[in-house]
Amino acid sequence: MTQGGEQGVRIGLSAVVIALRDRQAVVLTTHAADGASALPFGPFDPARDRTFELALRAFVTEQTGFPLGFVEQLYTFGDAGRASPRATPGPERAREVSVGYLALTAEAPDAPGFASGRDAAWTPVFDIFPWEDWRQGRPAVLASLCSDLAEWAGDDPARRGRAESLFALSPDARWNEERVLERYELLYEAGLVAESARDHDRPVPAPLGDLSMTSDHRRIVATGLGRLRSKLKYRPVLFDLTPPTFTLSALQNAAEAVAGLSLHKQNFRRGVERTGLVQPTGVFASDTGGRPAELFRYIGPEPAGGPPSGLTLPGQR
Repeated sequence: MTQGGEQGVRIGLSAVVIALRDRQAVVLTTHAADGASALPFGPFDPARDRTFELALRAFVTEQTGFPLGFVEQLYTFGDAGRASPRATPGPERAREVSVGYLALTAEAPDAPGFASGRDAAWTPVFDIFPWEDWRQGRPAVLASLCSDLAEWAGDDPARRGRAESLFALSPDARWNEERVLERYELLYEAGLVAESARDHDRPVPAPLGDLSMTSDHRRIVATGLGRLRSKLKYRPVLFDLTPPTFTLSALQNAAEAVAGLSLHKQNFRRGVERTGLVQPTGVFASDTGGRPAELFRYIGPEPAGGPPSGLTLPGQR
């Protein structure tokens, strides 16, 4: 059925697979037909695929050689703008609807570990969104972004207010790490990311040191990262990214890698202990670069203790 010049609707599935490597949150990427960086993605065939999730698991493994573990549906991306032939691979003017999924894994094998010949790699999340990494203080990229956003906002108070709120540009503004998608969409609206130039025939913006992606895949990654940052505080999802045993320092490094924040060491440890989600093993790790540190394991909430809680993210140290 054709409406408004569209030639039908295609349903695509995209996977935001996040892991931890070398104190960095990384996302599984491949390449689209146009050579741009992309999420593992593929079509949904109603005649062949029984469910979205089963189809997603099958094509991700086929494309990357990597089996998925924890999976949660994120959002359905179906804006009309996705039908831009330059933004969406496939038949011209086909309306593209994409169902995004978030997947977490404690295993992130090196690229040679993928099936032979598969085009897959682990890409640091902060290579895609360098303005989201506040672990060492205010990101350097914000210096140029402040100027560019101010020029874009001009005398418009609504634009100025959004930029100041989302990017903590004013002295009294607080950085909210969960608003990843809103920040990316503001940069897209302002024409400060490459995808905006591609989709609207605008001049390519000055490089920010960020990695652009095909279609709206960076928007999908932003949705996944924002969702994960939010879930840290009310669900024990961090343990889906950690090995069976870990030191509390390693657990804090994992939380910081996802949240993009530098956390107060003692307050973080006290917060972890209050949750009752971890238990000491009595075994000590000697490869910590200092004194041996005790290993802990995730034991989950008490059976009758209500819904599982997440971890507090105490103020920056």
